[in-house]
Amino acid sequence: MGYELDFSVVWEHLPELLWGCLGTLGLALSGMTLAMIIGVLGVFARGSNMAWLRRLVIAFIEVIRNTPFLVQIFFLYFALPSMGLKLNPTVTAIIALGLNGGAYAIEIIRGGVQSIHKGQVEAGLALGLHKTQVFRLIVLKPAIRAIYPSLTGQFIMLTLTSSICTSVAAYELTSVAQRIESDTFRSFEVYFTVTLMYLAISWMLMTAFAAISRQYFSYPTR
Repeated sequence: MGYELDFSVVWEHLPELLWGCLGTLGLALSGMTLAMIIGVLGVFARGSNMAWLRRLVIAFIEVIRNTPFLVQIFFLYFALPSMGLKLNPTVTAIIALGLNGGAYAIEIIRGGVQSIHKGQVEAGLALGLHKTQVFRLIVLKPAIRAIYPSLTGQFIMLTLTSSICTSVAAYELTSVAQRIESDTFRSFEVYFTVTLMYLAISWMLMTAFAAISRQYFSYPTR
């Protein structure tokens, strides 16, 4: 017996799927923000004179980059409560995404920082700028300009990774799709539509990141 397509199911549940898209964007943007904070602080820490702090950051990077995201989010959601720390699904998802993205952001940003010639830093200090001003104005912005494509690509990947957060019942697009599919048994229609929605989300983010790049990181033209 052939399978008959029926996209009316998707149409009926379209508002729920759109809310799921907003949930995915909320998790992704929150995770990106936390990842950027961890990335910048991690670069500072890796350049610290304190050996124990450098080792701690390196250990964090290695643990995150060499373990599956699913295991990381399970650890936060299921293992931490045994130590007295219980997080709700949304907070767990944001922290997991932030930690995962932050580990990669540290290495990406560090590569950009190292690409800045030491002479530029010395010139900034010679002009009387504080070390923080030198880092923010002379090092960080040119470094981000250099690594912007890699960083935004990582953030788009982080957005798609948010679908795994359904494993701890976080509210996002995949969790909504699973519930609709279990109620209607229209697997092809639901997941075909969700695939298109993830493509749309990725395209929207790429467009937004490109606009930000043109506005803030493009080189001046004559």
